[in-house]
Amino acid sequence: MFEYKTIKIRWHGHDTFTLEKGLIICIDPYRLSNSIHADVILISHNHFDHLSIEDLKKISSTETTIVAAKECLEQLSSIISKEHIGLLPGQEKIIGNIKIRAIPAYNIDKINPDTDKPFHPKEDNKIGFLISIDSTSIYHTGDSDLIPEMEDLKPDVLLVPVSGTYVMTPKEASEAVEKIKPKIAIPMHYGTIVGNESDAKKFKEMVRSYEVRILTKE
Repeated sequence: MFEYKTIKIRWHGHDTFTLEKGLIICIDPYRLSNSIHADVILISHNHFDHLSIEDLKKISSTETTIVAAKECLEQLSSIISKEHIGLLPGQEKIIGNIKIRAIPAYNIDKINPDTDKPFHPKEDNKIGFLISIDSTSIYHTGDSDLIPEMEDLKPDVLLVPVSGTYVMTPKEASEAVEKIKPKIAIPMHYGTIVGNESDAKKFKEMVRSYEVRILTKE
């Protein structure tokens, strides 16, 4: 667990994080090893390792608000929750003291050989999340390459993929840090589907001007 300005940040593997300050936010729950009470669940897109029906059924209740990329809403119809909210890139939702802004997430050069299209096409409107809790901002990029829409966001904490194949490589992620300008960067998207801890370490070595924290999976 890493605590930043009284916000507890936990990495649960792959792209899954919980943020806790009063309310508990769970982002892209997948293969959870322990039970989590989630007040808010954020889902970046409709791929199985981000929209996991099995995991959602474990942690969503009639008191849980689910905020997801709009493309996810049909698949979420079977999940019990207080409400399902779909966002397109650029849209915002406020829940209590939390503001959630949807940032575009897509590939530029990660091409699926079976379709000759990006794994995460821009036209799908998949998203990342810029989460503001009081005066602190945390940016979870979702599954994305380095794209113009994420430049100069200047979050306090950046959660960035490093595995390559479907998302940024360690080098591309280090370049993203220079563009996004966070105070602290935390690598993700490794150790489950593709990539491993060496990708996180390479990323850390390549980032020169910003602090990097590699979290232990909980």
